[in-house]
Amino acid sequence: MRPAPTAQPSTQRTDSDTPARGVARTAPLMALGQVPWHEIKDSSGSAAAIPLLLSSVAWGDAETAGRALDDLRKRICQFGFVVEQATAATVPFLWELARLPQVTCRAQIIRLLGNIADARQWETTAAVYPKLLNHRENHVVWERKARQAVRARRAELSQLMAEDDAEIARATTELARALGE
Repeated sequence: MRPAPTAQPSTQRTDSDTPARGVARTAPLMALGQVPWHEIKDSSGSAAAIPLLLSSVAWGDAETAGRALDDLRKRICQFGFVVEQATAATVPFLWELARLPQVTCRAQIIRLLGNIADARQWETTAAVYPKLLNHRENHVVWERKARQAVRARRAELSQLMAEDDAEIARATTELARALGE
């Protein structure tokens, strides 16, 4: 005689996987490991610290998130207009964080995206000094890729503009203006 089957743990999710207000269905920052951060550069050298900073922005309290975002800003958009090699790789994660209601510094993230969208420091310099384009590390290309990364997600502006938070709506309007929307 065969024993009665025993209940096996289910592999099915029992929680709702319907995103709240259009937020991504996956856990925040899941794709961080797909970027070779240690192989690319930010203003401090290796961009290996960027995943930790993004995680601190995502899950930190207001003070922790604010400090992490300030450090991140210095690494990827120094002075509000000088982008680095790691900037374009960081932009999709900034867009992701800007959409998450639990992130405490969303308006500041949106403003950072606006700074990146407006960045033309290297391009302007190369117009005067074309030899800059011949360097092994082509900062003009980094700058263009960073701007393209911001533009690639501009469809998300409408969701951000619909936010009840006036500061987020204002920052989003400024970003839309920077993107020519």
